[in-house]
Amino acid sequence: MHPLKSSETTLLPPIDRRKFIKTTSLAAGALAFGVPALLRGQNLNSKLNIACVGIGGKGRSDTDACAGENIVALCDVDSGSDAYETQTKKYPSAKFFKDFRQMLDQMGNQIDGVNVSTPDHMHAIVASAAMKRNKAVFVQKPLTQTIYEARYLRKMAHDKKLVTQMGNQGSAADGLRRGVETIQDGLIGQVHEVHVWTNRPIWPQAMERPTGEDPVPATLEWDTWIGPAPMRPYVGNRGAEDKNGIYNPFNWRGWQDFGCGALGDMACHTVNLPFRALDLDYPTEVEATPFGQMNKESYPVGSKIRFAFPKRKGHVPLDHPHLFHHYRKVEHDAMTLWWYDGGQPDPALRGGHDLTNKPPVELTADIVALLGEVPPSGCLLVGEGGTVFSPDDYGTSFFVKLKGEEKFVHFLKHPAMAQYPERIPRNPFAKKGSTGGGVAAHAQEWLTAIKENKPENCYSRFDIAARLTEIMLLGCVSLRAGQKIEWDGHKMVAKNCPQAAPFIRRPDRSGWALS
Repeated sequence: MHPLKSSETTLLPPIDRRKFIKTTSLAAGALAFGVPALLRGQNLNSKLNIACVGIGGKGRSDTDACAGENIVALCDVDSGSDAYETQTKKYPSAKFFKDFRQMLDQMGNQIDGVNVSTPDHMHAIVASAAMKRNKAVFVQKPLTQTIYEARYLRKMAHDKKLVTQMGNQGSAADGLRRGVETIQDGLIGQVHEVHVWTNRPIWPQAMERPTGEDPVPATLEWDTWIGPAPMRPYVGNRGAEDKNGIYNPFNWRGWQDFGCGALGDMACHTVNLPFRALDLDYPTEVEATPFGQMNKESYPVGSKIRFAFPKRKGHVPLDHPHLFHHYRKVEHDAMTLWWYDGGQPDPALRGGHDLTNKPPVELTADIVALLGEVPPSGCLLVGEGGTVFSPDDYGTSFFVKLKGEEKFVHFLKHPAMAQYPERIPRNPFAKKGSTGGGVAAHAQEWLTAIKENKPENCYSRFDIAARLTEIMLLGCVSLRAGQKIEWDGHKMVAKNCPQAAPFIRRPDRSGWALS
């Protein structure tokens, strides 16, 4: 008996734009990109013009992943960083800007795609400005800092039919896509519990705002770095042993005005597999328990968060679609997702915690038997017919233990996998023979979709990525509100908690509204 209820429906498939593109690509190209796109419409092998906003940290590898195209512009608020020296030398023909608005104003008609790798609070501001000009965009995870912004970008991408991708590169992996399709198709039956954990934070959290003010370095545009957040004085290292600073260039993740804590750094990676496989949408309740200090400035050094999801339906493409039936409907039971980050406070340890915040030991005994320990990060799906365990941050590989079996077996070796056909298209740029995906393959999927004008070919397009981001951000909302959230997803309202409103939609600083 198949453990998931299913039936055929007569839903229409996603909009197939191929015939439309054949007759309108020239006109659409002219509107979206200007004359250069006209030439590319005739030659898909021509190179794109890519602009990169935020070139340090993750922005460095995101820029390099597009190096096969023309990197025409680099933008960063800090011209005194090592990344500035490295990347401007690596791409000498790219024009450098400190302000993305000036870049778009001066070079907008020369740009096809914009890569956004700024701190979280700037993602939607930069992306919406580029999208308003009909540019394809690649935005690092989390897609946005607020739920309102995620929904805004999702609608904008849909209305303008833009090619978009969020930077959770595990999405490119064959292993993740294999996990999604087999769990959807009933590998472990109905799933009622998911447990996801991470070793983050690995940066300071639970801090109060420092007093005083330091001189702003001549190379740093502090007002532009602050962007839509409330203005605050610049503070540098203050005796820090490394170069990460109090806010810039890296430790912004722990501050509520700029980052999203451990959830923002890792949930779009680690929750990606269960989110897709279980067709997760709006939760009905979100309840966060902080470890140690929780203030109005920064996130705590650890948190345990419960997300309650109602019954829901998913639609899976049929192996052999025909005139009236294109999808198989899958019905999912209600389920709970548990998120664990950090641990109990310990200032002497990395991230200020002891890394003990993990699922209950009775759930991890089989993992310890497999690996000898519970790894720092992981994801465990508990189903009626078995369990799936992914031991990494990205869901690119997983182990299966079906009901009645004694131990986990790698999915490539488990005999039950043979009965489930491959039906999710694989990323053609991912390294074959490997379960991994990688930054380059994820970026190449986006770049190729731009050339072919096929937004639907991006596996982490905003229509999907925004929904994943919304779920993760609700954990931040519950932490900041200090109580359980009863969520009305359709109205975008915490029904029981009006004080959560500014965390759902941030009151942006004057002059920094979404485009």
